Amino acid sequence: MHSRSAAAGFQRITAQQWLRVSVCITLCVLLVACGFRLKGVVPLPFNTLYTNIPENSSFGASLRRAITASSPNTRFVNNPQDAEARLIQIANQQTRRELSIDAEGQVEEYELNLEFVFQLTDANGRVVLPTTSLRAFREVPYDPDDTQAIQSEINMIFEDMQQGMVARVVRHLSAPDVIEAFQEAHTLGPSDEIPETTEPPGAPYTPENDPTNDWQASPLDATLPFR
Repeated sequence: MHSRSAAAGFQRITAQQWLRVSVCITLCVLLVACGFRLKGVVPLPFNTLYTNIPENSSFGASLRRAITASSPNTRFVNNPQDAEARLIQIANQQTRRELSIDAEGQVEEYELNLEFVFQLTDANGRVVLPTTSLRAFREVPYDPDDTQAIQSEINMIFEDMQQGMVARVVRHLSAPDVIEAFQEAHTLGPSDEIPETTEPPGAPYTPENDPTNDWQASPLDATLPFR
């Protein structure tokens, strides 16, 4: 009798477990059907991507990791002819300028600037994301009596700025209008052009219309190449 009771209890427990599993599976299917994705995962519409950004650079390595994490199905290729899309770096520049000077003519504060200019094309060279310029700046105090520590701090700040720039590039690539423009270009023949619109997909961002851009216009001043 005890064995029959144990068997019945086991069957009830198993039935309850299967019910829970079934409910979980149903919820997952509904979430997927509604377009739910894990936070940070935004699949790009292309499976292969070429970029001329050096892989052995800190910025290039970080960008590759970020894109792969955001779009696991996208892989990088070394030959542009093997890529469905091409991320072309036009400029990547770090500069600093004197922001304030004391009464003795010594620099008190520097402004660090980072600018990254790029565009995205499809395999046939059609522009999907027009030339886009992203800028960021930081202010850092300068102490001539502790140049080594200041130099280390400046390097760390630039690295932090680069990480922020990587995140912004990924957001631009995964923007709905850019994805739509690539999908439209993918349906065209090699010699066809993407139809023009009053507002081109992925129009270049400016400090005024990009809420993620922390760059602000500053008075014209000579900038010193940062090394």
